[in-house]
Amino acid sequence: MARIQPFRSYAWLCGVIGVALCLGGVAFFASFFAYHAPNSEIGIPTGPVGIYFVAFTGCASIGWGGALLGAFRRPESGRTVGTATALALVMSALYRMLGWLVGDYYAWAGELLRVEAAIFLLLALAFLWLRPPPVAREVA
Repeated sequence: MARIQPFRSYAWLCGVIGVALCLGGVAFFASFFAYHAPNSEIGIPTGPVGIYFVAFTGCASIGWGGALLGAFRRPESGRTVGTATALALVMSALYRMLGWLVGDYYAWAGELLRVEAAIFLLLALAFLWLRPPPVAREVA
């Protein structure tokens, strides 16, 4: 019975982060169209090239979120998605910490960059800590 709980915790971690990525991805994707609407002002301070990459980020986030939702449904087969997610979270924390050191980013976002980095590192640890053991494969 003790082995079921880590699977359930891992599944819920994948599900919550997967939904968050899908919702964020939809918002980023929609921001491309909102940017091009007449007299629009969006919350992301960027130009046309930047908003193009924000929309691309939205598309990638939807795909990533969908993969995590698949791991939510079958956590025992979603180990690699969790490991890749942990790597991406560590990379996201790293560039936020470096951005925090650069004065331009600190002036724009302040301490938020350090808080995000800490949250991402904790989530990465959770993805690695809670992942299910490898599935034994039958050899033909």
